[in-house]
Amino acid sequence: MSLTTTLEIRVYYEDTDFSGLVYHANYLKYFERGRTEGLRHCGFTNSALIAREEPLVFAVRKMDLDYHLAARMDDLLTITTTVTEVKGARMIFDQKAERDGVLIASAQVIVACLTPEGRPRRIPQDVISVFND
Repeated sequence: MSLTTTLEIRVYYEDTDFSGLVYHANYLKYFERGRTEGLRHCGFTNSALIAREEPLVFAVRKMDLDYHLAARMDDLLTITTTVTEVKGARMIFDQKAERDGVLIASAQVIVACLTPEGRPRRIPQDVISVFND
């Protein structure tokens, strides 16, 4: 299984720290946007998932994040998101942020499927089937 999507994100002044480099926590936001847009590309918006007859939400369970190089204001980053596994109540994503093909940051993210009350639930078959095509 492997579904890959990309998203371009411009680094703005508000994304940087006092040194002019992207503040480390902003990569979490960039990767979140990448996962969200990846799901949207597959036909699933967060608002539609929670509005289902049996609503579901996704929450990050674990993230391993590596910083390779610094990004700066005005850089155009390409966020690449690859779904590597969908099984049971979890999805695994490999993500990277690149500038002109140079790796800036990378992450492996494990996402849990939950009820709106926070209880684990299996990922519905119609969602799984999108990633198995």
